[in-house]
Amino acid sequence: MEDRMLVQQGPHSAGLQQAGSQQAGPQQAVTFSHQRNWTSSSFTMNDIKLAVLGGEGVGKSALIVRFLTRRFIGEYASLSECIYRKRLTVDGRQLNLELYDPCSQACEGKSAVRDQVHWGDGFVVIYDISDRSSFLAAKTILHLMRELHPGAGKRDVEATWPVFLVGNKQDLCHMREVRHEEGQRLAADYRCTFFELSAAEHCQEVALMFSKMVQGVCSGSKAKERRRRPSGSKSMAKLINNVFGKRRKSV
Repeated sequence: MEDRMLVQQGPHSAGLQQAGSQQAGPQQAVTFSHQRNWTSSSFTMNDIKLAVLGGEGVGKSALIVRFLTRRFIGEYASLSECIYRKRLTVDGRQLNLELYDPCSQACEGKSAVRDQVHWGDGFVVIYDISDRSSFLAAKTILHLMRELHPGAGKRDVEATWPVFLVGNKQDLCHMREVRHEEGQRLAADYRCTFFELSAAEHCQEVALMFSKMVQGVCSGSKAKERRRRPSGSKSMAKLINNVFGKRRKSV
């Protein structure tokens, strides 16, 4: 089976084509575009939008391309944000996945985070364990996301609006500036799922992280639908109560 990767534009397109041409997998057409449309996310069971956020140089593009192609590309020269599109199958259902990568664009400002919060169904916030400033940037992003998301204070927000905090570059643990426990504590404070991994060395862990995010978005959307639609028995009981209640008052 052949994996098709269509790179429409971008300074590092040749590297992506090389990485994609050596991979195999069913129904894995991937496209790459610098065109974005910050339309509010209107989730359907076949469409998922994930935003990958973090400071400059933390490995956002590397993690995305590792997930899409299973290859690691260490350097990216792109200064433009982009969206990757991929078809995948989860639990027998085909999904259209969009992954937003800000590349070198700043994603810590309130206006930028607002656009991404309104667009995305799930969010991966990344920092570099060998760079404390990137950890502080991740904390700022999480704080802004909590301010901007209407349900951020609710207990079940992580179930309906998944956010993952990811400490990348675990292969540079000898240069570590952010302890594992600090990442765990920050994730707990903001009710995120926490991962620490290496895009350079941990292909399976990267794939597992993104797979859990996709599954979390699907599960969260089902939970929203259940809350939005009362069960038939409850609706019927409410209707009967309203009808007979009015009759009792009129007697």
